[in-house]
Amino acid sequence: MINRIRDVRRAKGLTLNDVAKLCDPPTTAQTIGRLETGTRTLSLDWLNRIAAALGVDSAELVQGGKAEEIAVAARLTDKGAQALAKPEHAYIPQPSDHMVALKVQSGIGDYRAGDTVWLRQLNPDDYTQALNRDVLVPRPAGRFLFGRLIGREGDKLHILPLGVGARQQVVNDPAWIGMAETMIRSL
Repeated sequence: MINRIRDVRRAKGLTLNDVAKLCDPPTTAQTIGRLETGTRTLSLDWLNRIAAALGVDSAELVQGGKAEEIAVAARLTDKGAQALAKPEHAYIPQPSDHMVALKVQSGIGDYRAGDTVWLRQLNPDDYTQALNRDVLVPRPAGRFLFGRLIGREGDKLHILPLGVGARQQVVNDPAWIGMAETMIRSL
C-alpha cells in the first residue's frame, strides 16, 4: 500500500524516533521507517496507531490524488533560496471531523488580519497535548477565549491571552478545546 506517513511526519516536523515514541505502545524508529517505505506491510492496526501518534485521521495517511501535495521548488535558508538536492513535495493537510477554524479579523500576537487558523478539537483527556500551544476555548453564552495554554490543574485550564500585557485567565472544565495546528496566510 502506498502511504503518506513520511509526508505527514515531515510536515509536522517529527523524526522517525519521535513517531515511534508517540505510538501506543511505543515501537522503534526502524519499524516506522519500514512502514513508511513499504518494506514492511502496513496493516490497518499499524495505520491507526501511526495516525494516532501523528494526530491525524488514518485516511490522511493513504496515498491520494495530486491535489493533496505540491512540489517544493526550493528551500529558504540563511543563505537565501536554495535548490533542492532531490525532488520534494509539501503535504496539504486534510480537514477532518475533529477540525474547526478560526478566522483572524484583527492582528494579535503572531496572527495577522486575514489569517485562517485550523484547530484540532481535543477532549479533556487530551488537553495536555496542547500545553504551550495556542488554543481556542469555548466559554458560556457562546463566547470564546483564544490564547496560550500554560497550565492545567485538575479541570482548570490556565490560558494566557495573546495581547500585550494580557492577564492569565482560568477556565473551568470546558467540554473541548481547539489546538492550533495549521495557519493559512495569504500574502
